[in-house]
Amino acid sequence: MKIKNILLPAISLAALCAIAAPVKKNVVDEVAWIVGDEPIFRSDIEEQYMQMRSEGVSIEGDPYCVIPEQLAVEKLYLHQAKLDTIEAPESQVASGVEKRLNFFITNLGSKEKVEEYFHKPIQALREQLRDMMRNSYITEQVQSSLTKNVKGTPNEVRKYFSSLPSDSIPYVPMQVEAQIITVNPVIPRQEIEDVKARLRDYAERVNSGEASFSTLAIMHSEDDGSAMQGGELGYHNRADFVPEFSNVAFNLNDPTKVSRIVETEYGYHIIQLIDKRGDQVNVRHILLTPKVSTNDLKDAVVKLDSLRKEIVADKYSFEEAAKYVSQDKDTRNNRGVMINSKNASSRFEMQDLPPEVARKIETMQPGDISDAFIMKDQKKNRDVVAIVKLTTRIPGHKATLSDDFNMIKQMYEENKRQEIIRDWVEQKIQDTYVRISEGWDQCDFHYKGWVK
Repeated sequence: MKIKNILLPAISLAALCAIAAPVKKNVVDEVAWIVGDEPIFRSDIEEQYMQMRSEGVSIEGDPYCVIPEQLAVEKLYLHQAKLDTIEAPESQVASGVEKRLNFFITNLGSKEKVEEYFHKPIQALREQLRDMMRNSYITEQVQSSLTKNVKGTPNEVRKYFSSLPSDSIPYVPMQVEAQIITVNPVIPRQEIEDVKARLRDYAERVNSGEASFSTLAIMHSEDDGSAMQGGELGYHNRADFVPEFSNVAFNLNDPTKVSRIVETEYGYHIIQLIDKRGDQVNVRHILLTPKVSTNDLKDAVVKLDSLRKEIVADKYSFEEAAKYVSQDKDTRNNRGVMINSKNASSRFEMQDLPPEVARKIETMQPGDISDAFIMKDQKKNRDVVAIVKLTTRIPGHKATLSDDFNMIKQMYEENKRQEIIRDWVEQKIQDTYVRISEGWDQCDFHYKGWVK
């Protein structure tokens, strides 16, 4: 495993590894760098390097050059964020911390083993991760602000591609294009009523003071992204939520009361106001999603298999069926064509498809339509039933402008973003007080201008 001398990772591997290193600061610590009024200590650098070595992580370059430069660049971003008043939403930071901790616990086996591995109690680890996540979010926002207007024109993309050396043109793995029809099995009325009854009970307990909304969200909400934060969603604009949710959330005025039950495409919610700030609102919510029974899933499979037979018999085209039958709004009005969110195109590498779809397509030929199958709608956390048609299978090949324009356009735009960020960092270095102590300055740094 290697860590490269790159622009700046969202959370540098060096920084992540550092949290596992036991702190052994000397009474008198050497200041290796000063950036603005922020010192970078030798012990900080050595702790990171020691842990990276113990993890088997190699560094491309001298670690006593690479690691402090990464720390210094992060300080430049954080300083700019103060000038631009960029802050990290605490709910998003907290969510990231809990996901990271859960990852550690899953992989190491228990909280006790995590504490042993990182040489600190969980709470101390949580606070250190919180700082890392906060800095990561802020850095990404500064970078996003700097590069928000990058958009390659066809002419720019063509010029970029023609300038690439032959050995820099990427190889494109096998890709597929597919269409899909999905249906949501009917949920029994009693299941919906049971969900609403549970939400009414939660609301009554909060309104009466018997329980806190946050505690109930942690215990019962099915929104994994916010449950661990007591249901808190952070500050958002009206357009950030689906309309049904926004209409209720933005009309709340009393933080001590709970909203009526709100139905959205994700399930049923109750909402509590935390704060309003200009055109933004911060609320908590509890989400419950009615569950589909096994029998209802089986019934939907039978019905969709019947539709497949009619399509194969040319009674309907797949496109017509998608338009009138499919309940997936993202593909229904697009002839059922699946769109890859990673590159905004209809082409998928196999690992980018939903796993259930990939398993079906793997043995299909272009034009084949699968039998009906059950798949998880990850966005809505519910089971749906689908059939899929393999439209095209594109063999692996060296990228061409005609066949892979979107990918090459992304390459051009990423290259342009890196140029902008590099220019900004090097200008920021010129405008910032930087002192590198003797012995730390004999480096081939990634950016120009550190040594003045």
